[in-house]
Amino acid sequence: MTGLELTLLYLLAAVLGVVASRFLRLPPILGYLTVGIVIGPNALALAQNSAGIQHLGEFGVVFLMFVIGLEFNLHKLRAMRRHVFGLGLFQVALTMALVTLGSLGLSLLLPAYWPMAWPTALSLSGALAMSSTAIVIKLMSERLEMESEHGKRVLGVLLFQDLAVVPLLVLIPALGTSGEKLFTALALASVKAAVLIAILLVGGQWVMRWWLTLVARRKSEELFVLNLLLITLGLAWLTELAGLSLALGAFIAGMLVSETEFKHQVETDIRPFHDVLLGLFFITIGMLLDWREVTRHWPLVLILVTLPVLFKLALVAALAKFLGASEGVSLRTGLYLAQAGEFGFVLLSLAQTNGLVPPALLNPILASMVLSMLATPFIILYSNAIVMKFVSSEWLLQSLQMTSIARKSIGTSKHVIICGYGRCGQNLGRMLEREGIPYMAMDLDPDRVRQAAAAGESVVFGDAVRLQSLIAAGLARASAVVVTYLDTPSALKVLANTRNHAPTVPVIVRTQDDHDLEILQAAGATEVVPEAIEGSLMLASHALALVGVPMRRVIRVVQEQRDARYNLLRGYFHGADDDSVAEMDHERLSTVTLPPGASGVGQPLPEIGLSDLKVRVVALRKGNGKSLAPNEQTILEEGDTLVLSGKPAALALAEKSLLCG
Repeated sequence: MTGLELTLLYLLAAVLGVVASRFLRLPPILGYLTVGIVIGPNALALAQNSAGIQHLGEFGVVFLMFVIGLEFNLHKLRAMRRHVFGLGLFQVALTMALVTLGSLGLSLLLPAYWPMAWPTALSLSGALAMSSTAIVIKLMSERLEMESEHGKRVLGVLLFQDLAVVPLLVLIPALGTSGEKLFTALALASVKAAVLIAILLVGGQWVMRWWLTLVARRKSEELFVLNLLLITLGLAWLTELAGLSLALGAFIAGMLVSETEFKHQVETDIRPFHDVLLGLFFITIGMLLDWREVTRHWPLVLILVTLPVLFKLALVAALAKFLGASEGVSLRTGLYLAQAGEFGFVLLSLAQTNGLVPPALLNPILASMVLSMLATPFIILYSNAIVMKFVSSEWLLQSLQMTSIARKSIGTSKHVIICGYGRCGQNLGRMLEREGIPYMAMDLDPDRVRQAAAAGESVVFGDAVRLQSLIAAGLARASAVVVTYLDTPSALKVLANTRNHAPTVPVIVRTQDDHDLEILQAAGATEVVPEAIEGSLMLASHALALVGVPMRRVIRVVQEQRDARYNLLRGYFHGADDDSVAEMDHERLSTVTLPPGASGVGQPLPEIGLSDLKVRVVALRKGNGKSLAPNEQTILEEGDTLVLSGKPAALALAEKSLLCG
């Protein structure tokens, strides 16, 4: 197979892997691993694990470590130090110590089945201590658990694991030397790493900022990206030249760039290289797996999947409980961190390169790691059910949480439920309060909830995605639901719950742009408000005012643009304070819900004659909660709610025409 054919095969495999994983709503890493197994020399044999592809895979690890270094943030470490250097440190240290001792004990009892010297046991314990940052972070983000109690602990442990990889990258190559030179190699590697890191960090930050500023002044995107590649690969080569690993130099490069003002630009520019090459690395890992060896030693594989997962689950849960977490939070933290991780593959590959892994054990260990990662989405999906089954107090805690929400909303009706109480949610809450409109806000950040509640604001700790939380907040009695955070999958869940249990309650959704506009409207969103459009309107209004356009015209132009974009902003709803003579001739909005027997039921919109009255149908909400764009073919049904726009006298006639004929 030629180089071009091999490249095309890997690209096709990567595309199919990502498409399949997206279709199954699984992380792309699992897709890469699976297609690597399928096309590898031990399955379809479409490709061999060639040296060229292995080098590309190594570059993937280099860019992974660069991104980890780029995200290394002293402020983040300081803010999460209790979880990072408490739970995270204990988890890595105890996992490595107990696994090393256990492996050595097992090698003494069963030398034929588990041949293990202490350098091998130590290197494998480092691989076992890692969990999958990519899989767990993606799943927690989708489930809106990043700010939850177990989410913060999981993040702290994953952050420490990322840091722990750095000394392990120095340690494992040194462990591969012969017995009499081992301690000398360890000491020499430690000294070289310390000296190199000190030199780079002391003067490197100044040099990096000066150099990137110089490059940025050329205003050439190509030149900036080329310099990023040069810096990353150059420092990786420098550390390899010093007898250390490529990944260590890339991590240092990321750390140096993270201290400059170019950090966010670099993250954007480096991401395509990182994702593509890391995908190739996981394909090469999948190609190492020999399914024949796995089936031949399936009892060992089963043991290596089950015991490490249960061990890490029990250890993390016990440590979290010891450090003050509740039983439910502790068990959830353990479930989320029980699997193997991508850095485990990196360390296993490094250990194999240095001759530390017995060939007979490589495939069973590799298979167990892949299987544990494949099981992770399902473990996390059913984590709540598992916790509820094994922790009796968790049901009580969740019941108390629902009771707390219900107690605050029990006497409230015609209120607005605010999902998410960040900056946008807080501004909305204050505006509603000024207008005397009751609201109930829910948020998953306990610190934010505690401070806002102490200030007298109507906010409770709760997950708006969960139906129980919405019902406890008085969904059936609410006048509207507003999703204030930028998360389309979560917004779709809120829409589905609202549509199924309170179909007449309107839902307003905030989005980044109008990319998911049709999906959200089809799911039942009454109005979708894209930030990009609102930002562009405000930008245009300031620009027009600054170039001399009269303010009255600026306001009119912006309002016309809003009218064209948002149906519900065409006119306004009449209120008790709108009865002045000046207001009587202005266009306004009115809602009409068709009861059983209304004359409009079963009639097409054109036959009712609303256009003759100069009344427009701005929006139509079906009885099942679905919002439709009204047209000439629309047949009105019982329970439909129409939003009409027109002058007061015309609206009165239109309402009479719809209800009484």
